[in-house]
Amino acid sequence: MPELSMRESYGRALADYGAINPSIVALDVDTSCSTLSNLFQAKYPQRFYNIGIAEPCMVDVAAGLALGGLIPFINGFASLLSLRALEQIRTCVCYARTNVKIAASYAGLSDFKDGPTHYSISDIAIMRSLPVMTVIVPADAVEAAAWIPVVAEYEGPVYIRISRASCLPVHSQPPTLRIGKGMTLREGNDLSLIATGSMTGRSLKATEQLAGKGIRVRLIEMPTIKPLDERLVLQAAEETGVIVTAEEHSVIGGLGSAVADTVSGNYPVPVFRVGVQDMFCPTGPDPDTLMDAMGLSIGAIVKTCEKAFAKKDSWRTKK
Repeated sequence: MPELSMRESYGRALADYGAINPSIVALDVDTSCSTLSNLFQAKYPQRFYNIGIAEPCMVDVAAGLALGGLIPFINGFASLLSLRALEQIRTCVCYARTNVKIAASYAGLSDFKDGPTHYSISDIAIMRSLPVMTVIVPADAVEAAAWIPVVAEYEGPVYIRISRASCLPVHSQPPTLRIGKGMTLREGNDLSLIATGSMTGRSLKATEQLAGKGIRVRLIEMPTIKPLDERLVLQAAEETGVIVTAEEHSVIGGLGSAVADTVSGNYPVPVFRVGVQDMFCPTGPDPDTLMDAMGLSIGAIVKTCEKAFAKKDSWRTKK
């Protein structure tokens, strides 16, 4: 199965689902050819609004449309939506509880050539801190498309994180998705590896290498960062004794932090995090090379899991 662009599958799915639910409208900020919301525009020009280069204004317009009974999907770059439009998202979407869906494209390091001002490595941390916001991070193109009807029919604010780049495939068929539920992709009791987004495919490859070294890894995909599937996390902590998280995001405030928050107060075990360190990232020749350089490679996942597995025994001894 070839690698696919998540933004392309999202754009097609939104346009397709627009025929099923006529209440869906789409908004963009002069980036529709990049976010591929132009596929929706081509089918439903009367239900598409180009606001211009004004992310905060787009959020305000979307809130008004939602109050009018429509289901607006706002489209733009994740870095700009989570920073430039943050006050409007907090106040007009979350505080007002308007039914706005935020499709945040070019997420993580996938906008590899535009540098640190256009990377979104803090957006999960920001969005999960907002009351009533749901945060979804699909693993691949198939899953991104499958989330669209789920997000559209869910009542309330949703932030869905869309990569610009292709990513390693995880699902051959559309998975059954529920907000707040993770998925166990591979069984194992030596340690748990909890991954989200583009790091899920890389984590699958890592578990194959670790199996060859005799380490049986339980791989969990966590597409919903908020609400987190705490039951699945605590089960993994209790049954495997150590957890590694993997995300295309800062190690501060994202999936790793959400998992650590959960286990620390319920079933404390060591939590190791694979993610971007506390730094601004340079440009790269392509997304994969940049991710590898920033410590998100398959090899980095393998090494972290090996370290975690060794730590498990020493932690148990101390305990």
